[in-house]
Amino acid sequence: MTIGVVVFPGSNCDRDVRWATEGCLGHPTRYLWHEDRDLSGLEAVVLPGGFSYGDYLRCGAIARFAPVLESLRDFASQGGRVLGICNGFQVLTELGLLPGALTRNHHLHFICESTPLAVVSDRTPWLATCARDDQFSLPIAHGEGRFQCSDDTLKKLQDDDAIALRYCRNPNGSVADIAGITNVQGNVLGLMPHPERACDPVTGSTAGRAILEALLS
Repeated sequence: MTIGVVVFPGSNCDRDVRWATEGCLGHPTRYLWHEDRDLSGLEAVVLPGGFSYGDYLRCGAIARFAPVLESLRDFASQGGRVLGICNGFQVLTELGLLPGALTRNHHLHFICESTPLAVVSDRTPWLATCARDDQFSLPIAHGEGRFQCSDDTLKKLQDDDAIALRYCRNPNGSVADIAGITNVQGNVLGLMPHPERACDPVTGSTAGRAILEALLS
């Protein structure tokens, strides 16, 4: 089985993801150009970080119309695993595969740092190797990572046990300290932190492997 990594004009973490999944974890990985439609033979699809289509209009707003995402809807509805990291998370909310929206950080500054996270849900297979309340740190790098949603949507996320990760020290003003969420079925995960940047020991951390290893578990 193979992992697909979508490449939009403006993606800049696609190679990081491929190195993490294939170079570090040994999972065969192939790039999916944004105009591709064929997802056959894939076990999982990753939407990487970056600035898809230059983030014109707003983050992910143009990427949601890419041909590859038409196929991704069907892939996800059939239970295929989908991971959206940073800009990929923004794309998933614009596409409607995940609720809410990612907006400008509350202080209006770009953040690039390592941040401590807490595992909220042990329901999702993405965190099957973790226990509820486990903590680890992952890098973040975003200017528009503030998760916002209505009170009704937040209640539904809580009722569905769909909040996957929370910030221990909220860096961007996200409602309820949310760093990552899943869909109801649990096969789609979006998060602002970058697990692919904490996978190779030479980077100083392998904490991200807990999430990436779930791609083919």
